Amino acid sequence: MPNRPDQGTSAADSEDTSAGGGPLNIGLLCFIVQRSMEDRVLADLAAAGFDDITVAQARVLARVGAKGTRLTDLAEQARVTKQTATFMVDQLERAGYVSRLPDPVDARARLVTFADRGLAAREVARRTEVVVQEEWTRHLGRRATVRLHQLLTQLREITDPYQ
Repeated sequence: MPNRPDQGTSAADSEDTSAGGGPLNIGLLCFIVQRSMEDRVLADLAAAGFDDITVAQARVLARVGAKGTRLTDLAEQARVTKQTATFMVDQLERAGYVSRLPDPVDARARLVTFADRGLAAREVARRTEVVVQEEWTRHLGRRATVRLHQLLTQLREITDPYQ
C-alpha cells in the first residue's frame, strides 16, 4: 500500500518519476488525475446512451455556461480555433446536445446553450464526478482531500484566466 500524504511523506518522496528520472511535476500529476476523471465521465455517458460524444466535444461541452456561452469564448477556453469549435458545436447541435440562441446583449452574436439532451448528459456527468471524488476521498482521507482542494483552488487563482 503506498504511503499516504497524511503519514508524513512529501512530494520529494514520491516514487513516480518522469522520463528524466525525477518526480513528476504538479502540472503532469494534475493532468493524469483530470484525464482519469474525464475517462470515467465519458464511460458513464456512453453507458447511459450518450455514446456519441468525443473527448474533444466533451471538452467544449464542459465550457458551456448555464446561461449560454459565445462560440468565440468556447474556442478560447477549449484552446481550439474558432473553426474547430464551430465544427464541434455543429456536430453537438445535430446530435441534440446544444442549441444556438440569439445573444440578448449583442444581436450579432449567438449563444451556445444546452438542449434537453445536453442537460441530461450533464446530469450523468455530474453524478459521475461526485462518485469519483468520493472514491478519491476514501483513498486520500477527508483531511488530505480538503487540503488538496484548498491548494488547487489557490493555484487556480494564478493559472485560470476564465474563473
